[in-house]
Amino acid sequence: MVGLLDYYRQFEGLSEEEVNAELRRKAAERRERALAQVDPIDLSQTTWPELPPSSVVNAVTYIARRGLHRYLDPHASELRGELAAEHGVDAAQVVVGNGAAQLLAAAAHALMEPGDELVTPWPSYPLYPIMARRARGRAVPVGGFGVEPIVRAINERTRLVALCNPNDPTGELVSTAELDELLGALPERVVVLLDEALGDYADRPRDESLALLDRHPRLLIFRTFSKAWGLAGLRCGYAIGAPDAEPLLERLEPELGLNELAQAGVLEALRSTRGTVTRRVAAIRAERTRMLGELRALRLEVADSQANVVWFARPGVDGADLAARLERAKVIVAAGARFGDDTRVRAALQSPAAGDRLLQALRSVL
Repeated sequence: MVGLLDYYRQFEGLSEEEVNAELRRKAAERRERALAQVDPIDLSQTTWPELPPSSVVNAVTYIARRGLHRYLDPHASELRGELAAEHGVDAAQVVVGNGAAQLLAAAAHALMEPGDELVTPWPSYPLYPIMARRARGRAVPVGGFGVEPIVRAINERTRLVALCNPNDPTGELVSTAELDELLGALPERVVVLLDEALGDYADRPRDESLALLDRHPRLLIFRTFSKAWGLAGLRCGYAIGAPDAEPLLERLEPELGLNELAQAGVLEALRSTRGTVTRRVAAIRAERTRMLGELRALRLEVADSQANVVWFARPGVDGADLAARLERAKVIVAAGARFGDDTRVRAALQSPAAGDRLLQALRSVL
């Protein structure tokens, strides 16, 4: 009772306005303390944020308990066969590796000689310049995303074109017709590495680009289970080549193959979680439409996206500064400098609640 009397006694001698001001001040302090306890949300990664389906975990657990003392099938024959049937190609046209990144780097190492060049639109996935250097070649970043900038950059030293489609971080997409035009315009020695890691999210049939393989034998298509499939920890990706690409694909395969746990998990995902992935993709497409509109309403410069990311800037605000402001507001995004544009940031699309957190943080920091 004494505590309650003390509470009211603190307002004695104050006017109603002064009492209200003091109550508002204390309410603001409580709100600030509550906000300080909100867990940060990480929108800096393009991987799926939720836990994997229990059926995949069970499949991996079963293989682990059966015994990890044996050597696995180094060619992942069962998984390759499943993927081949999935895409309507021969199993010899498929190679499985430790993520799409490993296969992309292996392709650069297999195809590039000292002095060769790798052309890639920029900004884009930071791996491409790194894998060119490690293959004793040189990366040629090309400003702009599309066929014309790439074709203009081609010369006698060009060996590879690395095209992330949809592009990470911008979300831009080159259509299949444009890809056909690009492949037809390239010299015979140039191989195109088409990175479709984010391709599940595009508003087009998933396997549309595979039709190009019959007409363009210098095309390699790379895909992953780390994004829409939500299995980044298994480190599994694959590449699909033309009917006569088997000798090259064999050079991309990891020397000791893909580990048995990854094979089991991905096989189970292909067989039992397709509906889950379809629902995820539909949800991201709807959220993308909403977020692009909301971000533009905040007067932000936003690239059209066909991926699970939004790439945006506020004129007059440095990208690193904007990312730092958002982090103080408990929303973590990726600053654009690592992708090649220090004026922008990249934020992953997740649930509507995550999108609302980003919008609320932007309103507070801008």
